[in-house]
Amino acid sequence: MPTERTVEHPDGRVERITETSPAPATVVERRSGSGMGAIVALIIGLLAVLVIGYFLMNMNRSDAVKDNAIAGAAESVGDAADNIGNAARDAVPERAPAPAN
Repeated sequence: MPTERTVEHPDGRVERITETSPAPATVVERRSGSGMGAIVALIIGLLAVLVIGYFLMNMNRSDAVKDNAIAGAAESVGDAADNIGNAARDAVPERAPAPAN
């Protein structure tokens, strides 16, 4: 509520002064959360790590399966080459030894 007062100076001037009280202080409340946001973020982070790990492990397994398939195919090609070599050897008749002179 403003307060008014009057001041008379010796030279005859009259001065009216209005004073107001300062505004009330503002109170700021700071509320802290329960921490559920941090827990949810931690759970989501762990799930992300598990999913990424699962896919990386499956990628390694598929690479191993592919490598085993390639090795098996190479072994089959080697066996086929042995069979062709045996067939070629069996197809050619043995020669008689050359007579000695």
